[in-house]
Amino acid sequence: MASSTSPIGFFPAEQTKTTTTTTTTSTQEDMKNTDAVDSPLRSRTTTSTNPATAARRRTAINATSAKTSPNLCRSQSFGREIGHAASETYLITRLAFTLLRYLGVGRRWISRLLALGLYAMLLMPGFLQVLHQYFFSTQIRRSIVYGDQPRNRLDLYLPNNIDSPKPVIVFVTGGAWIIGYKGWGSLLGFQLAERDIIVTCIDYRNFPQGTISDMVEDVSRGISFICNNIANYGGDPNRIYLMGQSAGAHISSCVLLKQAIIESKGGPTSWSVSQIKAYFGLSGGYNLTNLVDHFDQRGLYRSIFLSIMEGDESLQEFSPEILIEDPTAKNAVPLLPHIVLFHGTEDFSIPPDASITYVDALKRAGAKAELILYEGKTHTDLFIQDALRGGKEELFDYIVDYLHAGDTEALANDAMAPPRRRLCPEPLLKLAGLVSPF
Repeated sequence: MASSTSPIGFFPAEQTKTTTTTTTTSTQEDMKNTDAVDSPLRSRTTTSTNPATAARRRTAINATSAKTSPNLCRSQSFGREIGHAASETYLITRLAFTLLRYLGVGRRWISRLLALGLYAMLLMPGFLQVLHQYFFSTQIRRSIVYGDQPRNRLDLYLPNNIDSPKPVIVFVTGGAWIIGYKGWGSLLGFQLAERDIIVTCIDYRNFPQGTISDMVEDVSRGISFICNNIANYGGDPNRIYLMGQSAGAHISSCVLLKQAIIESKGGPTSWSVSQIKAYFGLSGGYNLTNLVDHFDQRGLYRSIFLSIMEGDESLQEFSPEILIEDPTAKNAVPLLPHIVLFHGTEDFSIPPDASITYVDALKRAGAKAELILYEGKTHTDLFIQDALRGGKEELFDYIVDYLHAGDTEALANDAMAPPRRRLCPEPLLKLAGLVSPF
């Protein structure tokens, strides 16, 4: 199907890109005031001042700072968070209306949206507890700016005790390339932080604020920030692991492979694939050409999907399974870290074949890769329901054991750690599984 046609009034690929750029530009203006508060990348205008006057000002500022109440500091910090939340709410609302103009009226996506609302309501007892912890926990550093584009922010989840450098997971959340948000990884972040693992959740531009190349650029920039700055937060720069879920698994796998290709050709880089010790892909899709029709049947219409991926001609460029077998990527394969893919056998959003065929392609190319299938698990079981259920769980235990391998003290602490706390009653979890749109 030619990407320039659209059954529901979509723009051609070239025109879509222009529309997205316009949306992004207006969004940058919306976030200008917010980012100016704490962005390390934004320049500030300086004026010349008499040295004596400057010294008096510094003395006055220092004296005032010394008298500042800790409660006042916390109040100001919380006020900034509220302001940022309000700014993001306004931004998301604007983008939602833009997205609705793209979607038009469609029975499939509307039914999925209603199912999503019911699914969220059933899991609300657990979500509210996580939300409260997200805003009030001292373990989290929220909305750290890592770049100069809209939504170039990340959250850091820190263990209570950082007496030595800790392993780090860089997590890229899913959301169908449309509703991804760093906050979706908060449950994973808090639970892994309890096991002495630092988790950083990267936010990135979603459609229609950006298209796939913008998402890949943002995530790569976020990984670069972590690789070069995580030591300042108590992380071990020699133990950094990359993980993505659903659309985030697709985006992060694109980032990893493209970075390896650039390095193999001697191109300039701000971070190295060698800094990533392993890659974990959860419920991801890695060959877009095989998924277009499947997504269309599930409500992510072909026209909007091709707009996200910048046209039919770009599907192969953003399909890691296809790229890995391209002769031009031959020298990049040895640079890749150990790749572990996880998938549920009852995943209907992205069928498990997506991970099976990608692992086969990786092995044929000579990469070190393995696949772990979970019998009877759906698209959200491994990431949401099982996490809210608490107790012991195979995927969680696998990741913790992998990151703590070789650290006898950490492994001993893991063995003595109490089971994860249940956050949602079992009947609600089962009902949520039945109505889940994923």
